[in-house]
Amino acid sequence: MDLGLAGKKALVTGSTKGIGRAIAETLIGEGASVAICSRTQDDVDTAVSELNEVAHSIGGTACGGTVDAADLNSLEAWIASSADTLGGIDIYVHNTSGKPQKQIEDWIKNYEIDLRALVGGVAAAKDSLIDGGGALISIGTTAAAEHFGSGSGSYSAFKAAVTNWTLGQAQVLGAQGVRCNVVSPGPIFVEGGDWDNIKSARPEIYEATEAAHPSGSIGTAQDVANVVTFLASEAARHVNGANVTVDGGFLKRINY
Repeated sequence: MDLGLAGKKALVTGSTKGIGRAIAETLIGEGASVAICSRTQDDVDTAVSELNEVAHSIGGTACGGTVDAADLNSLEAWIASSADTLGGIDIYVHNTSGKPQKQIEDWIKNYEIDLRALVGGVAAAKDSLIDGGGALISIGTTAAAEHFGSGSGSYSAFKAAVTNWTLGQAQVLGAQGVRCNVVSPGPIFVEGGDWDNIKSARPEIYEATEAAHPSGSIGTAQDVANVVTFLASEAARHVNGANVTVDGGFLKRINY
């Protein structure tokens, strides 16, 4: 299937590692040019170099910058410079998220990194997205749909807000030609990531979580990236306002 992504320009936040990196790689593999960001310059430089090895061979490009997602000015500056470098914005993927906070006074971190960065980032990218009839995709979580561990409260709550706001924009920005969807992963294994750490430190939790999947296995970042890439593409031109769960059946809820 031709996804129609050749020549498209995409911005992916939080994208030097893990799910964000897989999304950037998959978009580039489909012929899009991609801007990435993270808080660490060395990580950005390494990722841009590696991504350009693929991008240049198929006619695209990768660029990147350091961004503190909790600092809206920093995020806005990256969006503006990325749009200038790429020549516009067709796809905006919101992938930044704070870790679950143990103290209620620290919930402000999730507000800033999960929610305010989304709303402010989309505001900064909106005109370009509208001009290109673009796509907004936010990364949610299945933990927003059901209770998942006593320590995940701030993460789950603000991811729920991210989902609510993004799907609401399916009506607002959707009327201006911008499709707005959410992809909600379940447990995803990433080398050096949370579930890798759980596998080492608490193997009984990891094994129980694997067993709770009908297939008996936890998902990968590529599983999420494939769905994001589809939703960003012309093949999904009539998909707007959807929350697509990528969890291998981990959630036991039945939707209608």
